[in-house]
Amino acid sequence: MSGSGQIDVGDLTPQQLLDVRQQLTSELQHLTASYGQLKAAQLKFKSCLDSLEEMGSKAEGKESLIPLSASLYVPGKLRNTQKVIVDVGTGYYIEKDIPSAQKMYKEKISFVQKSLDELQATIVRKEDNMKVVRDVLTVKAAQAKQQQELQQREQTGAPSQTS
Repeated sequence: MSGSGQIDVGDLTPQQLLDVRQQLTSELQHLTASYGQLKAAQLKFKSCLDSLEEMGSKAEGKESLIPLSASLYVPGKLRNTQKVIVDVGTGYYIEKDIPSAQKMYKEKISFVQKSLDELQATIVRKEDNMKVVRDVLTVKAAQAKQQQELQQREQTGAPSQTS
């Protein structure tokens, strides 16, 4: 093992390589699921931002459908189109004016995008590591097969075909 904490996968046994491959598979599944969750959160923030932009163009007293949940809406009238209540997380809501709420959602979208970019880079590195492990496993399997064939030839007295 080198000082940087990296391992030369060529020095690992086939069983150790299989274990590393399994670990990488598990990590990739987790990272991919996290990426999907972050992407969904980003889409939610973008939807909120779009709603705020639409809200600014609505006149007070205008009838609208008010969301009670993701799939349940009730008719209502807009009383104050200058202020909105926004979800700031963990069940807390605060009142903000529309420009402040838009700024908040733009910052959240930007933060999530940065996290998505970092996560994508990590996923690419893990996929590259997985390819290296697969390639080394293939080489080791071919070497083991060649060694086994050589031993069988030696036992049967057949001439070797290596050059």
